[in-house]
Amino acid sequence: MTHVLIVEDEQRLRKDLVDFLALCGFTAEGIATAEALHRVLDDHEPPDVIILDVGLPDGNGFDLAREVREKHRCGIIMLTALGDSDDRIRGFESGADIYLVKHSTLREIEAVIRSLLRRTGEHVDLADSTGDKWVLDSRHWTLTAPNQRSLKLTATEFALVSALCKHGGGICEREKLAETIARPRTHFDNRHLDAVVSRLRRKIGEQTDLTVPIKVVYGVGYTFTAPSAVE
Repeated sequence: MTHVLIVEDEQRLRKDLVDFLALCGFTAEGIATAEALHRVLDDHEPPDVIILDVGLPDGNGFDLAREVREKHRCGIIMLTALGDSDDRIRGFESGADIYLVKHSTLREIEAVIRSLLRRTGEHVDLADSTGDKWVLDSRHWTLTAPNQRSLKLTATEFALVSALCKHGGGICEREKLAETIARPRTHFDNRHLDAVVSRLRRKIGEQTDLTVPIKVVYGVGYTFTAPSAVE
């Protein structure tokens, strides 16, 4: 299984990346410092891909990328708030394969990892690596799976799936999802949201015989982990 190491001192972003990539089928691990990166590389097999922040509390990501590139063959993706052209050039010169700014969605980051693995010839052993999409039909309120099995959605289910798909693979927070699917003048809290998701997951699984791509990110919300399209 592809091992992705996230080196990021921002705790919430690090946790979101670890949780999301794990849901997508990667072995994902998060660390917060340059010192921890050195320990991992010294004591273990190097990861397949390193997602590297530039501004770590005890090290510079550009220097770290150069060190990693000199000793290891793993892919390097820089994820940073520094987005001007000089920083990008410096990132590539230091050995980064890909340079992303931090407003990139989780789905974009996943797609970049897949692309990098294909370019480097690494095997991508992910369950949803076929590239087939789940298609949400806005006119008929149906969800069609990659195996072409469709199911009819209720108004609440459609609103939920639509919000998840339109989020581009990112994590939808519980409160925002609850607001999205709540009906006028009704009380709708996290407990009701979880019940709707549970019923919908069961419905999708029974009618498509596929792994349900709606996953929980504990303490945060939900995400749609497979490629999707809204028509």
